[in-house]
Amino acid sequence: MALGVLGSGVKPYILSMSADQIMQLTYLVLLAAAIGGSAIVAGRSNMGKMAQQAAIWALIFVGVVGAYGLWEDISSDVNPRQAMVDANTIAVPRGFDGHYRLTLDINDTPVSFIVDTGASQVVLSQRDAARIGLDPANLTYSGNASTANGVVRTAPVILNEVALEGIIDRGVQAVVNGGEMDTSLLGMTYLGFYDRIEITNGELVLIR
Repeated sequence: MALGVLGSGVKPYILSMSADQIMQLTYLVLLAAAIGGSAIVAGRSNMGKMAQQAAIWALIFVGVVGAYGLWEDISSDVNPRQAMVDANTIAVPRGFDGHYRLTLDINDTPVSFIVDTGASQVVLSQRDAARIGLDPANLTYSGNASTANGVVRTAPVILNEVALEGIIDRGVQAVVNGGEMDTSLLGMTYLGFYDRIEITNGELVLIR
């Protein structure tokens, strides 16, 4: 009787699952099949050596496929993505490290930034400056900026076009950091274009 009750509840539960939940379940089944199958294959002594190795590699392939699918789901949770709420509002979930990150298209090149409302400027790393078509070696480093590693030289530049989820600004002031920098910073020379900046329920919301 208990088995009948369990069986009757499984089908409605599966039907109520979302597509993402079904995919996650599929990935888990693939991983379990790969792990369990490899253990069975490894323990069968009556199989030919070549057939056994072929079966193991097939199971490894299935496991990799399942692991890749799970990683896509895990990475979306660890590194949440920005989203456009409406034509004038961008919501940015807080990352696992407590920072808010935005990816902007600078001169048609995607650049990842850490949002820093305490920075007066948009600050580009040398690497990102080169990616958007600037030559860091030929810039004029006429400014100074205080960082955790001390005072560094900065070079003022103008970003021809900055796009965020369809919101486009032109002629944005920025500086290129003359020192070492892991990630570019999104400061107030860009954030100042927004009418309101709010932090609500772990999300940074930018409103025009």
